[in-house]
Amino acid sequence: VQLQASGGGLVQAGSSLRLSCAASGQTFSSYDTAWFRQGPGKERKLLTSSWSTGSTYYADSVKGRFTISRDNAKNTVYLQMNSVKPEDTAVYYCAARAARPGDYNYWGQGTLVTVSS
Repeated sequence: VQLQASGGGLVQAGSSLRLSCAASGQTFSSYDTAWFRQGPGKERKLLTSSWSTGSTYYADSVKGRFTISRDNAKNTVYLQMNSVKPEDTAVYYCAARAARPGDYNYWGQGTLVTVSS
């Protein structure tokens, strides 16, 4: 699976942004997907995931503000980011895995989100 993330940019605090991650190469519906982010000087962390079963997970830091969704017909997973904060500034990565349990082993190239105060 090849993943291509897009949609990052510079936004003001309190605004919204939607990231997209387009997948190619395999049937997407059977994969678990996730969004991670890596802030300046920080480790990459899991934000949210959407399993092939329909289950979702959200880290406390984004719960209630971010929403993961997927369109299997378009082989695309989205991250809707609302009420963004300066601390959301990071490189955002989409990821996928074919097997569970296991690591996310397919990664997009990352898209930078910068939130100004």
